[in-house]
Order: sequence, then structure tokens, then C-alpha cells
Amino acid sequence: MFYRPEDGHGLPHNPFNAIVTPRPIGWISTRGTDGSENLAPYSFFNAVAYVPPQVMFATTGTKPDREGGKDSLANIRETGVFCVNVVSKALLMAMNTTSGPWEKEVDEFRLAALERAECDTIACSRVVEAPASLECHVTQIVPLAGKANTMVIGEVTGIHLHDACLIDGRFAYETFTPVGRLGYRDYAYVTETFELARPGES
Repeated sequence: MFYRPEDGHGLPHNPFNAIVTPRPIGWISTRGTDGSENLAPYSFFNAVAYVPPQVMFATTGTKPDREGGKDSLANIRETGVFCVNVVSKALLMAMNTTSGPWEKEVDEFRLAALERAECDTIACSRVVEAPASLECHVTQIVPLAGKANTMVIGEVTGIHLHDACLIDGRFAYETFTPVGRLGYRDYAYVTETFELARPGES
């Protein structure tokens, strides 16, 4: 099968949603200048550089009660900061709860019964239960082609690691079982790993 996206795919469900998988989930926490808190997951998310450490996420929708995009983007435009919280198997249902189209006044931390703590390098809350959290200062907000598509790039200025996830000097993902987004309504747990050396590596 071959199709041009501009012509449509003719299938019951959009296959593009399921091709780039698994995708890590950026559970983005933000705070508005009015003090309101927001927590929402984004599967268009990844790390993009080591030095300085940088991450990106993209938002692809709007909300009728916010100008300039969803709550996360609106808050980021106001403050220039955000925090990425890593999603573990234990946090899957809480993450899903925060994905709803809640009104601006809804505090997703409270809605999902999550404990929050103040970040160290930015004015924002983080999810205490998360295996890791990345405090980020925005470096770029990039409008993308299409309606309401925006990419946010941030430099990581603070990193929180749960002590239970550190084993022999490694951040051990096997201790918390990462969650990935596949496509449609499908997700996956990372439960099996293996080492693979690059050519020339010992």
C-alpha cells in the first residue's frame, strides 16, 4: 500500500498514528502566572541533545477556554518554563486521568491524586512519584505546519531521579517499567531489554 497523506489513506483509522512507535510520553507540568497548575501527557516528545541536555514536545490541539493552544502551551508562553515527568507502569492510570479535556481551573495533580513538589530551578510543580523529572527553560517555541501544531524546545536545568531507580550508578529503567505510546489507544510497557554495542565499541 502507498498513499499520499494529502489524498487520504482510505482506512478506518489513520496509520500514521501507529507507525512511529513506541514513543516516550512527556508528562508535562506547568504553572500559569495566576498560580494555576496543569499536568498533561504528550506522546510527540523526546530528548534531542546531550550537551546541554535538551528535550522537545509538540502540542497539536486547541481548547475553547484558552487562547494560544492548550493549557500547557498557554502557561509556557506566560512563564517560559515546564517540567517533564517520566511515566512508569504504576503511574499509567494517573497519566491517563490527566489526559482529559479538563477546564483551565481543574488541577490535574489533585484530580489524579498525585503528590506535587516544587521544582528547584524553575517556578513549577513536579510529580513526586515519577521515576525522574526534568526541569526545563524554554529555548524555542516553533510554529509547525498545520492548524494548532506547535513544538516547544527546552534546556534541562535540573534533574530529579528517584533514589530507588539508581542501581550501581545507573538510572535503572527496569526498576519502574517505562510506558510508551504505540498508536490509536494502544500503549506498551518496556519489560525486556538487551545490550547492543556499536561497531568499534568494546
